[in-house]
Amino acid sequence: MIDTHPANMSLVGKIRRVIFGAPKYLKDPHLFHKIALIPILAWVGLGADGLSSSAYGPEEAFKALGEHTYLAVFLGLATAMTVFIISYAYSRIIEHFPHGGGGYIVASHMLGEKAGVVSGSALLVDYVMTITISIASCCDAIFSYIPKGFHYYKVPVACILTVLLIVLNIRGVKESISVLAPIFMTFVISHILMLVYGVCAHTDKIAPLASDMRSGISNDLSSVGFFGILLLFVRAYSLGGGTYTGIEAVSNGLQIMREPRVQTGKRTMLYMATSLAFTAGILFLCYALVGIKPVEGKTLNAVLADGLFAHWPMGNGLSFVTIFSEGALLLVAAQAGFVDGPRVMANMAIDSWFPHRFAALSVRLTMRNGIILMGIAAIVLLFYTGGSVSALVVMYSINVFITFSLSQLGMSKLFIQRRKEDPQWLRHLSVHLVGLILCVTILVITTVEKFAEGGWLTLVITSVVIGLCYLIKGHYLQVRKGMRDLDETLLDLPISPHGDPPPLDRNAPTAIQLVSGYSGFGVHTLLSIMSTFPKTYRNVIFVSVAMIDSGSFKGAKEIEALEESVRQGLDKYVAMARKLGFAAQYRTAMATDVVETAVELCKQTAEELPPFDSVHRSDHLPAGEVLSPPPAQRDCLCHPAPTAMGWLDHGDPADQGADIIQLLATS
Repeated sequence: MIDTHPANMSLVGKIRRVIFGAPKYLKDPHLFHKIALIPILAWVGLGADGLSSSAYGPEEAFKALGEHTYLAVFLGLATAMTVFIISYAYSRIIEHFPHGGGGYIVASHMLGEKAGVVSGSALLVDYVMTITISIASCCDAIFSYIPKGFHYYKVPVACILTVLLIVLNIRGVKESISVLAPIFMTFVISHILMLVYGVCAHTDKIAPLASDMRSGISNDLSSVGFFGILLLFVRAYSLGGGTYTGIEAVSNGLQIMREPRVQTGKRTMLYMATSLAFTAGILFLCYALVGIKPVEGKTLNAVLADGLFAHWPMGNGLSFVTIFSEGALLLVAAQAGFVDGPRVMANMAIDSWFPHRFAALSVRLTMRNGIILMGIAAIVLLFYTGGSVSALVVMYSINVFITFSLSQLGMSKLFIQRRKEDPQWLRHLSVHLVGLILCVTILVITTVEKFAEGGWLTLVITSVVIGLCYLIKGHYLQVRKGMRDLDETLLDLPISPHGDPPPLDRNAPTAIQLVSGYSGFGVHTLLSIMSTFPKTYRNVIFVSVAMIDSGSFKGAKEIEALEESVRQGLDKYVAMARKLGFAAQYRTAMATDVVETAVELCKQTAEELPPFDSVHRSDHLPAGEVLSPPPAQRDCLCHPAPTAMGWLDHGDPADQGADIIQLLATS
């Protein structure tokens, strides 16, 4: 057991624990239950991304109508219907890919790894955009009620909020969602009040609105024709694509949901789809009924709230609470980027498209590396765009519909392949084909329409990420080829036993070897001990850490299987060492930080053995031999104890800067 008691920690460690929280106990039988999300909390943490898009998606679509606002009602109906279609399609993804990963997993499994890396890269950039646009929109909503002279501080405030979310998410997903849940509920209550009142208080304008729609259609038919009206409508519909950008979040985050995950995920998707369709659809209706016009420095929703609550007692305060909750919800929506972005990154890291360290978990069982990277990227984008929501919406929508399109194509292929097994395959296929057509239409129109306004930058960034993924993958493939060659050479090495294995002599020189799985690399290390220090060591103690990462952290059974796998590998090393004439044992621990835990295990193992002075050391060496590492190994990690030396080697050499030979020689 590794000692993490606060009394034995440095000042920096104590401060870090106060900010980020204490480590989770990995052997707690109720651990997964404690950190998993029930549907309501999942709706807050992941559904907020979709619901919050009603703050900017409908606005962009309504503005694109220009003077043809009579189409707003049709646009609201089309938006609500699209939300349900895409949500239904992603519910099928939840059923067939219950371990999470969403669009990346679907594209990888159904369309191949090339489509998978494109989908995954687009998702990663999309989640950076989720964080950036959510926080930028949050600041826009809040600054709608602040004098223009202070608008200069939007970007610095946005950066501070980003850092705050980084800290909250490193503490834990459930903890961060619990903090933000009151904001979410305030938004829901205030917006239900605004939208219901907006419709009920203007029922007398429904007939004039219907008349305006008829006259508008008649005038436009005579001037631009039916095809012109259709193009105008499709353009506005596509530019409002930001409304749908958070729908995929639930399918990506299934791993953090409470069992049964599929039912929890589908229920969360239903909550999100219903709330988003209602909010976006009624907003369009309210825009049309109230006759909303854009006001510089204010969002359309802020203009709507001001107009509706102006004559209420304390109406200004109620309007402020409504829009402030909208801005605050956008802050909650950024949560989805911090939850799902690192998970997509972890899935890609497991497949070697990203460095494997991005699949690692922190002591709080969060993907700290991915969270920090996502946050830094969002801050860079905030400064680059000046926090402009219009520019960010364009970049955001393009990438998310790349993933949507690939997901719908992959699911269409799945149901075509299952047509003989699934009697309802045609119904499911038709939904995915309709979703595919809608997503491709929105993607093409948004890309062409907004290419010069920032769309090109999204494509460049995504292409760079894809290129980096291929470079990383190529590096891992090259390293693994070398390791496979070593395995083929050494794993089946015939070794004759040197009689009965001797018992461990605690007074004899002992080599401590750090290993991961049983492999040719570990065998080579053991043989290197014999060749580098012939007749020096009598004992060998193998040390290994069962590393829990996002790939293994899926349930109690997976963790038990990981621990058992590590023990089986150590048993093989012990058996080989005993055949070579060593007295051998092993030490193991389960942790999320391999290096820190391995160092602590080595310290504890060294403390079990009595110290040996330099004179006794030399007695065990052949004449003229000096106890020092080979030249190629002298720059590796050294154990701090005065009688110990070490070289770090744990896991895939491609992951560690100095993972050559790992050896701690101690007496």
